[in-house]
Amino acid sequence: MPKRLVCSGVGEVAWQEVPSRELNPTEIRVRCAFGAEKHGTMMAFYKGYANERGRWDQAALMHRPDEGVLWSYPIPLGNAQAGTVIEAGSGSAKSVGDAVFFSGPFCPEVIVQDKDAWPWPEGVAWESLMLLDPGEFALGAIRDGNLRAGDNVAIFGLGAIGLCVVQLARLAGAANVIAIDPVSQRRDVALATGANSAIDPTTTDVGAAIRELTGGIGADVVIDYSGSRPALQAALRGVGYLGSIVYGAFPPPFGAGLDFGGEAHMNRPQIVFSRACSDPNPDHPRWSHRRIQETVYGYIADGHLRGEYILSEPVPFESLLTEYPRIAAEAGSLIKLAVEYP
Repeated sequence: MPKRLVCSGVGEVAWQEVPSRELNPTEIRVRCAFGAEKHGTMMAFYKGYANERGRWDQAALMHRPDEGVLWSYPIPLGNAQAGTVIEAGSGSAKSVGDAVFFSGPFCPEVIVQDKDAWPWPEGVAWESLMLLDPGEFALGAIRDGNLRAGDNVAIFGLGAIGLCVVQLARLAGAANVIAIDPVSQRRDVALATGANSAIDPTTTDVGAAIRELTGGIGADVVIDYSGSRPALQAALRGVGYLGSIVYGAFPPPFGAGLDFGGEAHMNRPQIVFSRACSDPNPDHPRWSHRRIQETVYGYIADGHLRGEYILSEPVPFESLLTEYPRIAAEAGSLIKLAVEYP
């Protein structure tokens, strides 16, 4: 019986057995070879702060703090997997032996709907396949910010999504890509994958630096995937007059201190909250979550979005009970946790 990794409670991970079953006609069974985690979202549950907001009331479009939780433990961990089809349902378009990748938890064998499994493009490194999910949120943020050719863009938070933004911003024609993160390894990756400059926010007045690097104009578009209150304050300081701040992070509640009466009041930027998987899309009916995914898949297939710099050296699946907590304890030691299966 296969096992998967779950978050069994705040700050806890465990194995959970997955009962075997027969396939439905539209499903496939995949033996996984590689996998990766989505740090930002899953840290919200590993650390517990997402559930503190209460359950999500879809009808009212608000949290209900005293009425349950957003997700119930145990919560499966792991975000993207790649491997080989070992069984296909009678109505599946996939065949045994096909190489595919998909969104799903860490598990050596996974049943997935045929439509949710993407063909592994020939010649593409497995690391790049792991960028479909961060890539879709990166592309969604770029579109939500109306980033155009020639723009100055500042990117706060160089995790997997932020580093995908760096690559896609360059592809979109940004003239000046400024990357901001306190971790030197992440800044180095940003510079290697398209950023013009990289700033350490722990040693620099970031807002002033952005203005200096843009000839005093400020950033036309700021994209924030840091989830940090000081980063948002620096973004308000560094964004240009009537510019846009795209907020895509999933942060814990901010403490006191965010100032909307300074540069924000004088320069009148707009703050756009971005979430690529929420439909209807802002450009509905032409664009949808699926179209964003298909576009990112094309970028991965043709080599415009590459993951070799972003994924950590894969750890063995069997070591995840000790390796997974490193995401929280040693955030600066890796960008995106990768796993290799036996």
